[in-house]
Amino acid sequence: MTNGMLLVNKPDGVSSARVVDQVKKIFQVKKAGHTGTLDPFATVLLPVALGQATRLSRFFLGSAKQYRAVVTLGIETDTLDKTGRVTFQADPELVSSIQPARVRQAAAGFAGVQQQVAPSFSALKHQGQPLYKLARQGKMIKKPPRTIEIYRISVTRMDLPEFEITVACSGGTYIRSLAHDMGRLLGCGAHLSGLCRTAVSQFTLDQAVDLDTLHTCDRKTAKTRILPMADCLPFLPLVQADAVLEEKIRYGRKLGHQDIGSMTGRVPADGFVRITGLDGRLIAVVQADNSGAGYNYCCVFSG
Repeated sequence: MTNGMLLVNKPDGVSSARVVDQVKKIFQVKKAGHTGTLDPFATVLLPVALGQATRLSRFFLGSAKQYRAVVTLGIETDTLDKTGRVTFQADPELVSSIQPARVRQAAAGFAGVQQQVAPSFSALKHQGQPLYKLARQGKMIKKPPRTIEIYRISVTRMDLPEFEITVACSGGTYIRSLAHDMGRLLGCGAHLSGLCRTAVSQFTLDQAVDLDTLHTCDRKTAKTRILPMADCLPFLPLVQADAVLEEKIRYGRKLGHQDIGSMTGRVPADGFVRITGLDGRLIAVVQADNSGAGYNYCCVFSG
């Protein structure tokens, strides 16, 4: 069985679902999934979970992300990016009057915790339907603002009316909305014209492999690019099980604080702990119960 995480450099024009389909064919696996939908026009780091590793995807959906984005001033679109229909175009003289210092100041002002409205063209759901499907029917639904956080933001290139920003942010942040909001703040409108996701949690773009490379190399070589599940969650406390604990987990027996807590030395806020077996494989992810006296099974992996 093929279990683990493959880091793919998704090319422009290919959907996340299409990447997953190609990966499934290359490795001949029935079960695979990505860790969050992304815009087809974006070139991004896309972690693809294979086999049992699909059960780890939940830990990456809300994880921190990093992006390199291009914003174009003066034009707004219904999708908030370059693929949409133009809904507003500012006076060229107004756009040309905006100075680089003002752009840098505006960008810096978006750092921190804030409320953000997701695009109407997004995968969020309204009454069971994805917003983008409703938007294509002319139903532009606006969801209530959500709390996000921009950890770091800076302007890295200026060629007005275009400029490039690098952004480190919380999961659930829409860079399209950020570009739109920056345009509104500058008074001339804007849209996202380029996007590259450079990091997801601890994974970075320089670790990723191109689809073309996967297609041209043999399967044995391709498999060397798959990260084992034991290496996928370094941000969770680790317990290396002894024979007694491994047997308990194998038979689904109740786990107490004496089994886990004494080995981790601490329990994180969300209570998750990863456990590896005697052979170094990831055998379980458990979560502290509300009492703090025991642990509940979150994921248990077979050999």
